[in-house]
Amino acid sequence: MSETPTTMQAVVMHAPEDYRLESKDVPTPAADELLIRVEAVGVCASDLKAYAGAAKFWGDENRDRWVEPGITPGHEITGEIVSGSAEALALHGVEVGDRIVVEQIVPCGECMYCQRGWYWMCDPHDMFGFKHYHGGMAEFMIVPALARAHRISKEIPPHHAAFAEPLSCSLHAVERAQLTFDDVVVIAGAGPIGLGAIIGAAHKNPKMVIALDFDENKLALAEKCGADLTLNPSKVDVFEEIRALTGGYGADVYIECTGHPSAVGQGLNLLRKLGRYVEYSVFKENVSVDWSIISDDKELDVLGAHLGPHTWPAAIKIIESGVLPLEEICTHQFGLKDVQKALDTVADSAGASVKVSILPGS
Repeated sequence: MSETPTTMQAVVMHAPEDYRLESKDVPTPAADELLIRVEAVGVCASDLKAYAGAAKFWGDENRDRWVEPGITPGHEITGEIVSGSAEALALHGVEVGDRIVVEQIVPCGECMYCQRGWYWMCDPHDMFGFKHYHGGMAEFMIVPALARAHRISKEIPPHHAAFAEPLSCSLHAVERAQLTFDDVVVIAGAGPIGLGAIIGAAHKNPKMVIALDFDENKLALAEKCGADLTLNPSKVDVFEEIRALTGGYGADVYIECTGHPSAVGQGLNLLRKLGRYVEYSVFKENVSVDWSIISDDKELDVLGAHLGPHTWPAAIKIIESGVLPLEEICTHQFGLKDVQKALDTVADSAGASVKVSILPGS
């Protein structure tokens, strides 16, 4: 293993649309911390929204700022452990030289949510790349004692390993849906989260998994990820198609993964009475719907989903199995110096990208 340098390159966010590549000292791990050489970090839609200055991150008259200026972004992280004390290694059950992925949140362990086992809803909600802990858009980073780390194979490309983060999130959305063998499941959106939900739903083996997207290439990829049927709302009446498939009743489950307001009302209309709606997306603007559909018309279960609690081992197992078309999912890779290109590629919704990653060592 090569000697660890003393300085490194890291992206630092100073303000909306003010992210800079800077030279920094390589951090020195404390007695209970690990140092990893970052091999890949995915660029998430939430990274893009933070860059653009969304109020959810930077605050407005209704909410306090959540992100911290001066933090290195990036929360879809994989890297090789280069140093750590015996205590730190034992804490995470790893060895120097292992490749790990780390969960996005660094739970405090002390708040009511952590104490009740709901660590993914930790009240302080410190998260890599946003608040308190530097993320993976750097050559090296610290993995603190409170982090949740998981080993992953070094035989797969690093940007494939980093897909464990979005896939774990998608699997949590699928778990929230409580799928059964009899369910017709509709998943809106075939981007990284939607594809992960298709993968997860297909592994649950319901009666049918239906993917919706306006991009024919992404629908073809959805089929490779396990969708039984793909529908393009610009070409067919998805309401009529799904009613015809279900004897006029509607879908049992709808999982929203687009982040577009129109997909919310679409889902409420596609569901049968007593159906289950799962929302994973983060929205740029407020969304209005007819709540009478949820209550008096259909008595729907409406469920939110956040992060990927308890689903990381399953996500890693699926990735390591080789069953996924990861070369087609992980479409674009950039070096640290091209972080702006990476963000612009994610922002180009009409472009050919699916999952964009940064490889700090390239």
